[in-house]
Amino acid sequence: MDSPADLASRTVSRLIQNEVTTEIPVHLLFRDDPDPGRREPRTAPVALGPAVVGSRRGAGEQSRSRRRAPAPANAAPEPDPALAERPARVLPGAVGVLAGVCGAAGCAATSWWAGVLPLAQGAGAGLGLPQWAAYAGAGALGLAGFGGLTRGRTGRAWVLGLFGRYRGTVRRTGLLWVSPLAPRRRIDVRLRHWRSEPMPAADANGIPLSVAVLVVWRVRDTARAALGIDDHEVYLRECVEAALARVRVAAPGGSRGAAEAAGEALTRLVARETGAVGLEVYSVRPARVEYAPEVAEAMHRRSVAALDARDRAGALTSVVDSVEDTVTRLAMRGLVDLDDGERKVLVRDLTVAFCAGRRETIP
Repeated sequence: MDSPADLASRTVSRLIQNEVTTEIPVHLLFRDDPDPGRREPRTAPVALGPAVVGSRRGAGEQSRSRRRAPAPANAAPEPDPALAERPARVLPGAVGVLAGVCGAAGCAATSWWAGVLPLAQGAGAGLGLPQWAAYAGAGALGLAGFGGLTRGRTGRAWVLGLFGRYRGTVRRTGLLWVSPLAPRRRIDVRLRHWRSEPMPAADANGIPLSVAVLVVWRVRDTARAALGIDDHEVYLRECVEAALARVRVAAPGGSRGAAEAAGEALTRLVARETGAVGLEVYSVRPARVEYAPEVAEAMHRRSVAALDARDRAGALTSVVDSVEDTVTRLAMRGLVDLDDGERKVLVRDLTVAFCAGRRETIP
């Protein structure tokens, strides 16, 4: 039976050799070996706190306090909750036409009253303060009536502002009257597609590519697209370019599944980035994928070599199958009775003949 000293030493060695243990009881390291022949009085054990190993430089393990927390994922931009599209207050175009006609008629009546018209010369009251006031009122009414007329078109919207504030969006069609004091900005809200110029990208192996993508999108929120960013079309182009730098595109001649996966990843990234500015992206698909000019020639030679090797492997397989079929038929029909050496010679001659015949048939 082992003595207490042996048990203590064995426990210490096991604790020290264990790389997973991070707490070592100190009282086991400094305990004296008791005399086996001496019987000591039993005392109550003293509770000692374990000594925690902060780090093991020799084992290459870092301290728990120095371990870095995982970096948070890139969050999508949040839209401005105070900036959202709402309909603007507009009037039918007939109201503007009526106001303009009334203003023109008021100016004509004022001219008759003042005697400015040729038919009323000498019979009017002249140009005084009342006449000028009537001219100003009628002219303002006419300018407001005719100046606020606009035509709403299908697929177009007007974003209105007044004194630096967003006043609403006009999506109605036909002849309308809009306040002439409100600046207008036309936004195309139709479903649009944009074919980009060749942009830099990379495949799964890091080989540089030149990719032209087809983006199908439309403006969903005109207020955010017009006021939340300087130019939403430029922003869309930059988001597509940034997404191509993060997504691995299938190389030319790759599988269809890889191309579809790359298109779905691009669509998700671009839709998430552009949703905050009122754009709705339906699809971002690579329309043309080519190797970058600096590696195009080398990759072309590599593709030709791969095709040549594939053709050679196919031709060799065909020749071997033909030789095997010929030898098997001759043996099954009893036309030849060959030993191993003669069989090897026959196989060699047939292989040379089939290869020579195949080489002559290739143009």
